[in-house]
Amino acid sequence: MKQQIVYGLRPVIEAIASGQQVERVLLQNGLNSSLLNELRSKMKEHDIPFQYVPVEKLNKMTTGNHQGVVATIAAVKYSSLMDILEEIQGLETETENVMTPLLVMLDHVTDVRNMGAIARTAECTGVAALVVPDRGSAAINEDAIKTSSGALLRLPVCREQNLKTAINMAKQYGFQVVAATEKGAADYREVDFSMPTLLIMGNEECGISPELLKISDVQARLPIVGEVASLNVSVAAGVMMYKARER
Repeated sequence: MKQQIVYGLRPVIEAIASGQQVERVLLQNGLNSSLLNELRSKMKEHDIPFQYVPVEKLNKMTTGNHQGVVATIAAVKYSSLMDILEEIQGLETETENVMTPLLVMLDHVTDVRNMGAIARTAECTGVAALVVPDRGSAAINEDAIKTSSGALLRLPVCREQNLKTAINMAKQYGFQVVAATEKGAADYREVDFSMPTLLIMGNEECGISPELLKISDVQARLPIVGEVASLNVSVAAGVMMYKARER
């Protein structure tokens, strides 16, 4: 599955207006056009991230007349976290024989292979959805989908503008928040996963941001007995997800 693009001011405006899942918009540095304000308005209305880039980058993406604007179309259809939470609540009300809900939030995981590997394990362990930020996260593209063995095409992915807001929303629906961090006070084997849980996994270099750690209910660590300071995030996520399913 190749990443799709739309280029040109009017085509990009129409793509957004028609409901296509535009992942982000790249604008040429210094762009000046009568249609630019209309495009900005559409991007703001639909919470679409954008970035100013050199014209050379746009020229590499297409040989067409891009007019200083190129939009990438999402390779997957994103879900609403609110809709996922409402659906989970409905299932819990209807039957007692439902798997304990588990959500996985990726706090700015930037490597597409890690993204794909985590999604693959999440799908295998019955995770209800992945939650990712709309900026500064690995692209969910052909490589990520391939690494996930297609799991990203089956697993709901929620792209949220503000992860702190998303966490507070999950808490309102009765989810505990478990942050996987080497600085955690609790051993991961001591965590009670018998209740609905939002599991946070952090960035490959910096881990979980302090503001998200602050509002988490539990900070859990994976014991390290070797000299390497930490595990790869996809490996750590796999351990945590399978621990959450242990009974």
